[in-house]
Amino acid sequence: MPQRRTVFFVSDGTGITAQMLGHSLLTQFEGMEFDQVTLPFVDSVDKAHDCLERIERESLRDNGRPIVFSTLVNGDVREVVRGANALFVDLFGAFIGPLEEGLGVKSNHTIGRSHSAMDKQEYKQRIEAINFSMAHDDGASHRDLGEADVILVGVSRSGKTPTSLYLALQFGVKAANYPLIPEDFSRDELPEALRGFKKKLYGLTIAAERLHEIRRERRPNSQYADPANCRLEVAQAESLMRREGIHWINSTAKSIEEIATTILRELRLERHIY
Repeated sequence: MPQRRTVFFVSDGTGITAQMLGHSLLTQFEGMEFDQVTLPFVDSVDKAHDCLERIERESLRDNGRPIVFSTLVNGDVREVVRGANALFVDLFGAFIGPLEEGLGVKSNHTIGRSHSAMDKQEYKQRIEAINFSMAHDDGASHRDLGEADVILVGVSRSGKTPTSLYLALQFGVKAANYPLIPEDFSRDELPEALRGFKKKLYGLTIAAERLHEIRRERRPNSQYADPANCRLEVAQAESLMRREGIHWINSTAKSIEEIATTILRELRLERHIY
């Protein structure tokens, strides 16, 4: 049986930073399973004591000391949580001190700066990118396609929508997506709406077997999900993208993060992390 440990992500903000950093570290330990608990907005001593009690209750169980990943900024709050019977990993403390020394400047110890709307211009740009991607999902609108940073193309259910939304949410990239359908293959050319934006196009393809599995869940016993049809559509889409000189990536075994990073790199799009 794999070992199990409980992991707490404790933050005075949303907890997203603690989750991201902590999860990246935990993935390095194979053969371990983790029950993950996020405790956000621990921004007062009273809340810190509530958090401490929650961690202490977990420490009384038989699966070993809990692990606490903390991005707490306030020293008084942090010291309360540090007193828990747990392995305490201070993600901010490990880096703030060396950075202060290297920069010769004291940090302002402001709570919640990494995931907030304090930078109104950047926040506005990200919201606009999300709205743009939603409005241009699955070819829903042809308007303002020229404003897109990237237009994802590929057969239905190849991963275009989640990748578009991830690019918008995480990087503020205006990403539209447009399906390639059998009518495009019979015409042997790109949809008319896309022909003026070839430099913005990026293709997603997928293994036909995986496409069949995904489509079967959505529309079982249909021509849409038929294995032979899936193989044909994938082959035709790849042929069309190859002929049109469109860069593409196979999404079958890649995460959204890997796909998005590849797109940003190959299209040389400016990368802002929010």
